[in-house]
Amino acid sequence: MKIEEKLVRTLTARSLSWCTAESCTGGLIAGRITAVPGASACFEGGFVTYSNRAKTVLLGVPAQVIEDHGAVSEEAARAMAEGARKRLGTDIAVAVTGIAGPAGGSPEKPVGTVFISLAVPGMTSVRGFNFEGTRREIRRRSGDEALIFVLDHLEGRVRE
Repeated sequence: MKIEEKLVRTLTARSLSWCTAESCTGGLIAGRITAVPGASACFEGGFVTYSNRAKTVLLGVPAQVIEDHGAVSEEAARAMAEGARKRLGTDIAVAVTGIAGPAGGSPEKPVGTVFISLAVPGMTSVRGFNFEGTRREIRRRSGDEALIFVLDHLEGRVRE
């Protein structure tokens, strides 16, 4: 069984709702979830916030967070997940921001730098990654890890 199928079954069985906030994955995660029959029982929707402005306007990410830490940062990922969860009123939100390449990296944040955040009532957790590969591979791995993060939470393996 694919992870997205397991997530839909588990979230539906527990009557939990969730949403996504995606930057570098550009809706890839939401697409994978909505391809699963019955996903509407748990998935409220997703935000594709590719630009800094979209992160601020749609998710409420403070402009100061982006200015101080960058759009690809633990702080931005945290604010994205919390903003998505607040705006859609879901039990869970997952957010992804990163540099998929091939350009856009820096010595401090090379191509493949990705932050994924999970927000639930009373807790927001962030995982950082440095993926290697093509743009397509980095985006796919980011989506995989975001889904794994939600599953880890459901199985009690996430701590703040």
